[in-house]
Amino acid sequence: MKLTGLSPRLWFRNTGEFVRDRLGDGLVLRIAGVALVAYVILSMVLGIYWSFAPDHPPQQYDSADAKSSVVGSATTSALIDVSSLMLDKPGGFISNDIFPPGVFMDNMPAWEYGVLTQVRDLTRAMRESFSRSQSQSQEDPDLSKAEPRFNFSNNSWAIPASESEYRQAIRYLKAYRSRLSDVDQPQAQFYARADNLRYWLAVVENRMGSLSQRLSASVGRPRLNTDLANDPNARQSTPTASEQEVKTSWWKIDDVFFEARGSAWALIHFLRAVEHDFADVLDNKNALVSLRQIIRELEGTQQAIYSPMILNGGGFGFLANHSLVMASYISRANAAIIDLRDLLSQG
Repeated sequence: MKLTGLSPRLWFRNTGEFVRDRLGDGLVLRIAGVALVAYVILSMVLGIYWSFAPDHPPQQYDSADAKSSVVGSATTSALIDVSSLMLDKPGGFISNDIFPPGVFMDNMPAWEYGVLTQVRDLTRAMRESFSRSQSQSQEDPDLSKAEPRFNFSNNSWAIPASESEYRQAIRYLKAYRSRLSDVDQPQAQFYARADNLRYWLAVVENRMGSLSQRLSASVGRPRLNTDLANDPNARQSTPTASEQEVKTSWWKIDDVFFEARGSAWALIHFLRAVEHDFADVLDNKNALVSLRQIIRELEGTQQAIYSPMILNGGGFGFLANHSLVMASYISRANAAIIDLRDLLSQG
């Protein structure tokens, strides 16, 4: 069969006719069926493997290296490590996949979104607070470029892809970290002060409070409207009922669970880095044990899940409710964050 000089369409058509003539239509269909089954099985295996959250990146904050001893390098390194591992874990960044098995996965994208939310919050805090001495001081040029890139959409698969934007942000973070230890570039600074730490913890507190409410809403509960409590002169845009039913959709229960799990995973690493950079501040406020208690509570969210699916039993029902268990850890960590912020505000 001579195919030279044929257009691609004719080439494929003639090739298909050649295969059918030599092998027969039945054999071709059997080969195609076996290939399809093998592809489905491979996709399922890869999907299961990609669903496992990665381990924490290694910490080297206490090494003798000069860069590791500079104030702020631990927090910046934690931000770089967590962001890089989110992109380079098995399966890579899955949230923007358009092919199997990534396109059919929802738990890992939810986990990635939880990690990404914490990365965005810490990057914003570094740009607006940690790297600035006063409200009127100039922001760091590298952080001002990294922060908007992390806020790029997480489901863009091309032109540009989400991963490319996030990797550019990581490069700017690395440039900032290098400048921190360079005595010839004093413009790059990291100010480990109690008020800066309180600024970031306030954001974390709001995130944890929201996750706790969404997790607890896995079982429908009537909720009293406390939106305007403690302020008789407060107003809101439109009136709402004094009591309403709050319940997370059945289709979103596992997504909220894994978002909380990813958010806690990133926070554990960030808080360990904060413990290193803000050691003097925490010791002065006698707040180091409070920070470690937050980490301890968040570590409980990373325990192995032995159930093949996230169960949504009643609070005291026959089946477990994984969301309520996760909400318990998140709520205790959030309460400890509130206490830590109070400690840091005291003279």
